[in-house]
Amino acid sequence: MHAFERAVDLLERGRDAVAAAAAEEAKSLAPRSGAVREVLGIALYRTERYRDALRELQAFRRITGRVDQNHLIADCHRALGVPEKAIEPARAAIRARIPEEARAEAAVVGASALADMGRFDEAIGLLRAFPVQGKMARPFDLRIWYVAGDVLERSGRLKEASAEFRRVVRADPGAFDAAERLARLG
Repeated sequence: MHAFERAVDLLERGRDAVAAAAAEEAKSLAPRSGAVREVLGIALYRTERYRDALRELQAFRRITGRVDQNHLIADCHRALGVPEKAIEPARAAIRARIPEEARAEAAVVGASALADMGRFDEAIGLLRAFPVQGKMARPFDLRIWYVAGDVLERSGRLKEASAEFRRVVRADPGAFDAAERLARLG
């Protein structure tokens, strides 16, 4: 099996460290391949090697012009302690025509970065601008509501935070620690 195919297979099976090694091998064979750099960046991100992941994901974006992984780029910046650098990649992903789940993750990361900097109102605005569709909550809707609850709680808006955690619990009582946080808020 080709190194790239092996890396993809391993990544899909959650064997991230081994996938990163296979993707490194694939990169040595095809350093200008956007697909290789993307898989390598994802594998490195999942193994919490954020600086290396950031380099590979930015190379993927440069090579392909695509912003599909901007949410991971933004989260790498957060993990490296520079949340201010996370805002623009997150906003670019939210505006882009990419899968809705990637856009939702960008909203979550962007809002979290804004909250890290004490910019709570902007964070809530970013999350609330993301539309909920239909009657059934999608998994990423739950994440948006949960992060909204977290940001609201961090900003001292406890009643609104409770309402967000309540939305999560109504949709999925076992999601995250929303039920515990709701109970704690009263």
